[in-house]
Amino acid sequence: MSIDDMREPTFLVLAALADGAKHGYALIREVGAISAGRVTLRAGTLYAALDRLAGEGLVHQSGEEVVGGRLRRYYDLTDAGAEVLAAQAARLRENAAEADRRLLARRRTGTAPA
Repeated sequence: MSIDDMREPTFLVLAALADGAKHGYALIREVGAISAGRVTLRAGTLYAALDRLAGEGLVHQSGEEVVGGRLRRYYDLTDAGAEVLAAQAARLRENAAEADRRLLARRRTGTAPA
């Protein structure tokens, strides 16, 4: 996956897995928490993304258990996934820093709206 192509939900799924393995429902909750409710994943969307990310070697299924009669699959970030997440986070920080510099320059030159 090119980091330039990474969509926010994918970034958030990888970020949610950065601190350890999680099952699907926990990932849905964590993505909502990280995004302050801006991103809401449906189960079908999440599992399609996890399958794609697994195929790209960024996540892997790390276990499963039966809870309340339902199978709960756990997913974890691979080392390659951690590298891609770190590169994307750095790219976003750089872009935000550049936007901040330009906004500051705009305010200094008086081109900002009053």
